[in-house]
Amino acid sequence: MAGKRKLEHFAEMKTFPNVFEPTLEEVFRKPYSLKGKWRKEVFKNDNPIVLELGCGKGEYTVGMGRKFPNKNFIGIDIKGARMWRGAKTSLDEDLNNIAFLRTRIEFIESCFAANEVDEIWITFPDPQKKDRREKKRLTGPLFIDRYKQFLKKDGIVHLKTDSDFFYEFSVEQTELFNFQVLESTADLYNEKIEDFDNDTQEILSIKTHYEGIFTEKGHKIHYLKFKIHEA
Repeated sequence: MAGKRKLEHFAEMKTFPNVFEPTLEEVFRKPYSLKGKWRKEVFKNDNPIVLELGCGKGEYTVGMGRKFPNKNFIGIDIKGARMWRGAKTSLDEDLNNIAFLRTRIEFIESCFAANEVDEIWITFPDPQKKDRREKKRLTGPLFIDRYKQFLKKDGIVHLKTDSDFFYEFSVEQTELFNFQVLESTADLYNEKIEDFDNDTQEILSIKTHYEGIFTEKGHKIHYLKFKIHEA
C-alpha cells in the first residue's frame, strides 16, 4: 500500500507547477535551463532567494515561506516521495514564494548562477561520519566550493543539526578556512535563541518533525551561521 501511495505521489508531483525535476542529462556538467532565471521565470519577482538543502518533507521551506512572503524559498532534495508533502501544502496555501527542486545536491552549481542565491539552510543533514564519506558532508570543502559559485558575497550559510560530530566538524571548517562566523551555539534552545534578532528567532522557531522528536528525547540542537566569502 505504501509503495502504491509513493507512486501516486510521484505521478502527482509531475503536475505540480512548483516542482522542478531535471533529468541527469539536464544538470550533469552543464547548466540547467532555469540557471540564472529563477526570479524571472519561476517567482516573477526580484526578491532574495533562500535554499534549503536536503529539505525532506519541506517543513522548513514551507515554514520560512509562510513567515517571510518577501523572500523566495527553494527546497532541494532527491527524495521526491517526501518532497510531495511540502509541495502540496504550498499549493494548497497559495504560497507562491515556494518552489521545490528534485535533484542531487552534487549538481547544485548547475542549477544556480553567480550571485543568484542569498542564503543557504542546511537542516539536519546526514553527518556522513565514516572517513570514506567525508566528501559527502554538506559543510565540507567540496560543497563549500559549489556554494561559492552561486551564493552572494554577503550571503549566509545556516546549519541546524543534532549531531555533535557534524557540528564540531563544521566549526572546524570555519576555522580552517577562515570563514566569518556570525553565530555558533551547541545548545540552541537552552542558550542563545532569545539573543538573536527577531527574524532569526522567527526562523529558528520552525521545527521539523524529526527535530521535534530529537528535542523531546533531550538531544541538544546545534546552530551555526557563517559567511564563506571574504569581506
